[in-house]
Amino acid sequence: MASSAGDPLLPAERPHRRRFLPPSIRLKTSVWSELGGAVGDLGTYIPIVLALSLASHLDLGTTLIFTALYNFASGVLFGIPMPVQPMKSIAAVALSSAHLTVPQIMGAGIAVAAILLFLGATGLMTCLYRVLPLPVVRGVQLSQGLSFAFTAVKYIRYDQDFSRSSSASTSAERPLLGLDGLLLALAALLFILLTTGAGDDDDSAINAADGRAATRRRSCGRVPAALIVFAIGLVLCFVRDPSIFRGLRFGPAPLGLVKITWDDFKIGFWQAAVPQLPLSVLNSVIAVCKLSSDLFPEQAELSPARVSVSVGLMNLVGCWFGAMPCCHGAGGLAGQYRFGGRSGASVVFLAMGKLALGLVFGNSFVTILGEFPIGILGVMLLFSGVELAMASRDMGSKEESFVMLVCAGVSLTGSSAALGFIAGVVLHLLLRLREVDCGELVGRLRARRYTWLL
Repeated sequence: MASSAGDPLLPAERPHRRRFLPPSIRLKTSVWSELGGAVGDLGTYIPIVLALSLASHLDLGTTLIFTALYNFASGVLFGIPMPVQPMKSIAAVALSSAHLTVPQIMGAGIAVAAILLFLGATGLMTCLYRVLPLPVVRGVQLSQGLSFAFTAVKYIRYDQDFSRSSSASTSAERPLLGLDGLLLALAALLFILLTTGAGDDDDSAINAADGRAATRRRSCGRVPAALIVFAIGLVLCFVRDPSIFRGLRFGPAPLGLVKITWDDFKIGFWQAAVPQLPLSVLNSVIAVCKLSSDLFPEQAELSPARVSVSVGLMNLVGCWFGAMPCCHGAGGLAGQYRFGGRSGASVVFLAMGKLALGLVFGNSFVTILGEFPIGILGVMLLFSGVELAMASRDMGSKEESFVMLVCAGVSLTGSSAALGFIAGVVLHLLLRLREVDCGELVGRLRARRYTWLL
């Protein structure tokens, strides 16, 4: 029987209920799936923000409010779960022996933002994206993914002290039992693994299965695993230390301009902005654009210029008010996709949560995050890192895989994406040079010289 087009109960009519929403933030899956994706990058976000708040006296309330605004704008503008993550190199320098002050951290963020805004506005970022060999991009993605995975395993196995550093501390092994014990982390890992599988439970894979197996996989795929694990972690914060109720102060942190001197700019630029720039260009712009085309092939490819300008604009505003320097990141995008994010709605949900926390608790929310089970964050970060690393599995030849692995290896051992990038580009050019016919090239040069002499 033909269905009536005017029946409001038909599935075909459901999208019309959300006509007031921009297409970029309309749900592509279920609300629960998008909510699960919303917390997919918190395994990276929380440790760095917590460490900067405890050790460098960064105002967490201000950072929550501004990153909420960044998340909302990114979801609307890009239409994918575009993450907003800390600038990791700046955070690493700030938490190292250099101990940068808040004005110096903000100066570094503004410097990086200005350069990325220039590269995006002039089209230079797009040119770089077009000429950069794919194996080199994959090498950067592989190194970042494995770096996240290594850090995640340390978060799971060892106790952490984020008051001194955001990097994994290996001073003492995590106890087996307890509210932040190894068994809790392993239980979270097992739960996520059983509900989400290897992360490939899309419709095509499910439909290829048979009967009850397909039904089971479809049902498990609807479980917002990351959201449930994160919610359990929040509950455990209050169970671990009920006294944090007394430390909460309601109301947003007062906004004020950060006084940044010329000396702050110079110190921030040379010590933090310079090491951050290669990572921002490679991982926050180029790798993000490439990964988005892999994960969302049905959508138009992200413009490197737009992504670069986005990073520049949000930091040129937020850093003057003391918000943590932020960028987009391939790891965050992989994590949010891995846990169910498929549209801009995912990061819009995250924006609403951050904004509510920032307005209600302000900077006092750091007392809650200080009790969050780090083992659970490690589990979430592990899946995000593996998802990002798996994007490099499409190399079509041994030569491409060779370039990718050398690039990743140099990046990991040298702790620098810039070193791996340079090594990958040089290796790629040398391999291309082997294909040049030297005899034919010499013959052409001689012919041109003879013609010029005549």
